[in-house]
Order: sequence, then structure tokens, then C-alpha cells
Amino acid sequence: MTLFEKLRCLFTFGQGVVLPLPEIPDDKSPFKIFESWFDDANKSGILLPESMSVSSCSADGQPSCRMVLLKAFDDKGFVFYTNYGSRKSQELEANQKVALLFHWGVLQRQVRIEGTIERTTTEESEQYFHSRYRGSQIGAWASKQSEKYQYPDELKDREKQFEKEFSGKEVPLPEFWGGYRVVPHYIEFWQGRASRLHDRVCFERQDDNWQTFNLHP
Repeated sequence: MTLFEKLRCLFTFGQGVVLPLPEIPDDKSPFKIFESWFDDANKSGILLPESMSVSSCSADGQPSCRMVLLKAFDDKGFVFYTNYGSRKSQELEANQKVALLFHWGVLQRQVRIEGTIERTTTEESEQYFHSRYRGSQIGAWASKQSEKYQYPDELKDREKQFEKEFSGKEVPLPEFWGGYRVVPHYIEFWQGRASRLHDRVCFERQDDNWQTFNLHP
């Protein structure tokens, strides 16, 4: 983080408590509000404002969560990329219900999202994969995500193996790697307030429309 970004982050700290409620658009779509809030988070100087928690649940009911990076969003949903053999992928494939959480502390804002998961198309995954720097592409091949090491230098050896294998040519998209899109049916915008009387503006999908309501903090 640069000095300018640190100063900007310090300047915006706590501003959320004096910010107005989200403006509800005529079409009652929550995506416009998210776009505005995400833009505010980018401008605030927060490090990696695209960070979000992804929560999944195993077949026996054990929940787990981890931080990933949002890579795209539109009115279809919120996209992130991962190894399809990872623990989260296995859980999401078995139980497609998922929850996301964005927390932007300096703005006193959170966004909670609940929905279902679907895979992105191969074309989408291919396009994003080749936008990554080469080291990350090699890393996607080298990492057997969520599996135990067989010996201490296994990951380093696999990295060297694939660097050699793809030397001088384009790194192909692994069949086991790609994107997920979270298709939301519930989105909640949480705005911090004094005395803990926080604002909670909620959107719930009803067929093709969004119903909006407020919750007590």
C-alpha cells in the first residue's frame, strides 16, 4: 500500500456512520447499489476491497469459510476462480447453496449475499486464466489445492516440473481449474451507525423481481 493510499484510508476511516442510506433504484435492483459501494471501497484506499468470504457446507453439515477475490460481477451474479478439486469446490458441487460476505471496515459497511453456485463457461475461465501473470498460471497447475503434501518440497518440485513442461509456449487452462458464479437470491447492505442502530437494507428475489425491506439491527 502506498503512502497516498494509507492517507486516503485514514481519511475515510469511520465515514460510514455519517453516510446516507443506499438509494433504492426504481427497478429495485441491488446490483446498482453494490456497484456504487464497491466503487466507494476502491476509492477509500482499502487494501484488496475485492476480498470476500465464501462460506460452504459439507455433506455432514460442517460449514467452512475462506477469503477469495471477486473477479467480476453483473446482474447475473458474482464470480471467483479456483481449483475445482479444492475442498470448497467439492462442498459447493455437493451443496450448491453458498454465502458471501464483503466487509469494508473503514467505511463501516458490509454486504451479505446468499445464493446458489454455478460454473462459469470454459470461455470465461479461459479468458480470465490467460489474463493472469505467467507465475500464477504455472501455480494453478502446480498446486493440488487442499491436498496434503506428500513430502516437504512437493510444491516446489511440481512448480519446476510445469515451468519446464510449458517452457517457451502458452500455459493451457487446466481442466481442473475455473470459475464459479454466485447467483444471489438475497443481498443485504449493512451500514454502521452510532449506538449500534445500524441500517440493514435487504433485497430478496421473488421470481424475476426483487423485494426490498429493512431489518432491525
